[in-house]
Amino acid sequence: MQHGYLKANGIRFHVVEQGAPDAPLLLLLHGFPEYWYSWRHQFMPLAEHYRVVAPDLRGYHLTDKPTTGYDIETLTSDVHALMEAHGEHTVSLVAHDWGGMLAWMFAYQYPECLEKLVVLNCPHPVRFLEEWRANPQQLLKSWYILFFQLPWLPEILLSANDYAFIESAFRDPRVRPGSFSEADIHLYKQAIAIPGALTSAINYYRTLLDPTRLDALVRRSERQKITCPTMLIWGTEDFALETSLTRDMERFFTSPLRLELIPACSHWIQQEAPEVVNRLLVDFLLRSPLASAN
Repeated sequence: MQHGYLKANGIRFHVVEQGAPDAPLLLLLHGFPEYWYSWRHQFMPLAEHYRVVAPDLRGYHLTDKPTTGYDIETLTSDVHALMEAHGEHTVSLVAHDWGGMLAWMFAYQYPECLEKLVVLNCPHPVRFLEEWRANPQQLLKSWYILFFQLPWLPEILLSANDYAFIESAFRDPRVRPGSFSEADIHLYKQAIAIPGALTSAINYYRTLLDPTRLDALVRRSERQKITCPTMLIWGTEDFALETSLTRDMERFFTSPLRLELIPACSHWIQQEAPEVVNRLLVDFLLRSPLASAN
């Protein structure tokens, strides 16, 4: 794997790459509170067929941490700019958690650029809104989204006791035992402790509940369908997201959605069940003529 930096959408991104430069581009988009390292198990199998690039998203780890640009439109345009910075006009996306939200939005904003879409444990945003409003269990699980709307207090509490929230999230009883070593957790703590990183990560949530943007998203999904082949992979023991979020999805696509449920697996799915996830990724992505030709 090669580490480097590039300018895209007005800021400097840290990226990790593996694979032939002339292979099709595959971007891996991480979630909260992670960074490129969450894809460490996926590089080798995917790089046999793709130019695999895992950026630290805006504000995370070694990427720039501007005070603005954490709205969904700018974050999605970051992904497009990263594609263009690699000299490509099309891309496939594999995305988890917040990265999944950006991937869903990319499918609407740049449909002509998207070859294949794989989302891991991140619901379609309209389905999330529906469950948020109608399912008390999901509302209870999503308490942290409301908490993150507060100024400064989330930063104080999440950084307390040497970022104990990282330890608790990765040691949750529903997480497969042995998925995270002490070294892994130490690296995640180091990454979020970089000055500005925690506030940047929380700012993703602080822009999320804008009613105007949410209403616009619902209207857009009603008139525009996702046209590229899409797979949703879901750990059924997710402590933050109900499995019911994976239902009633067909209306968002022009072709059937491939849904893969992984039992006894929690939110950090590509790190808890890397062999299963990698097998699904390779099987799905290599159905693409673009990937098969390389």
